[in-house]
Amino acid sequence: MPNRPNRPLARSVLAAALAFAAIALAPPAAAQRFGRLRGLSDLADGADDTPSTGTPAGTRAIRDVAYGPDKAQRFDVYLPAATPADAAPAPVVFFVHGGGWRIGDKAMRRMVDPKVGHWVARGWVVISTNYRLLPTPVVDQAADVAAAVAFAQSQAGAWHADPGRFVLMGHSAGAHLVALLAAGATPGDARPRPWRGAVLLDSAALDVPRIMAHRHLHLYDAAFGADPAQWAAVSPMAQLRAGTAPMLAVCSSRRQDSCPQADDFTARVRAFGGQARVLREDLSHAEINKDLGAPSDYTAQVDAFLDGLR
Repeated sequence: MPNRPNRPLARSVLAAALAFAAIALAPPAAAQRFGRLRGLSDLADGADDTPSTGTPAGTRAIRDVAYGPDKAQRFDVYLPAATPADAAPAPVVFFVHGGGWRIGDKAMRRMVDPKVGHWVARGWVVISTNYRLLPTPVVDQAADVAAAVAFAQSQAGAWHADPGRFVLMGHSAGAHLVALLAAGATPGDARPRPWRGAVLLDSAALDVPRIMAHRHLHLYDAAFGADPAQWAAVSPMAQLRAGTAPMLAVCSSRRQDSCPQADDFTARVRAFGGQARVLREDLSHAEINKDLGAPSDYTAQVDAFLDGLR
């Protein structure tokens, strides 16, 4: 009997090849924020998401607050629908979206649902920020995030929020940018007030020189460039210094590089005298983002970390 071609395997190989090409060639303009990074499980970070269709029950939104002149320099603020006049100023979760440094948006459904409703109900104000995307250099993207945090802190009183009780959080590329700031890097001119802690949701870009010295996806070439002299400036591991706020590094145990880098990074934080731990989750890269805020032990453990910082 003649051998038949394995059509499902052939289709999967073709799909992976097309996805890889899409990552390498997709236009980087901000208009492509709701683009695609699909087919490669290690990078399916939810950037293929769609915009959230509304504001979760019990919340209200202040959208497109400008923290800079570029149209990408905007963030959304999510608040309780009503705040008692005698309520204490609320702590803030400041979220930075993923998307391979080249796509993604602050209003992605996987960012808003179910995180916003969950944390606002628990007494937090939630801010979700955009930043300029590639070809804007990654170090300037980190400067955007720092500027957004600083501006949000300066305006926090208007939202009945406490500028001294911010927690930074990011997923994927956003987790890398948060980690860079949390490590102590000071890109750009903005100097935010100290924050209480940081939550890194499945970044596998904590040690950039190590990534670039070994076989890696072209995605990292677009983000970090070909000059080894520049890699340390965008590497959380290289920028790490003493005096950092507590960190929680969530990693997908299904990925090859995520948890080992999280282990090494948090160990180095502790060696500098800081507080950091790893939370391993048997979830995909996209699920690390999508499922946070839904009832689960995963959400409960992140909540416990956040509550310890309040």
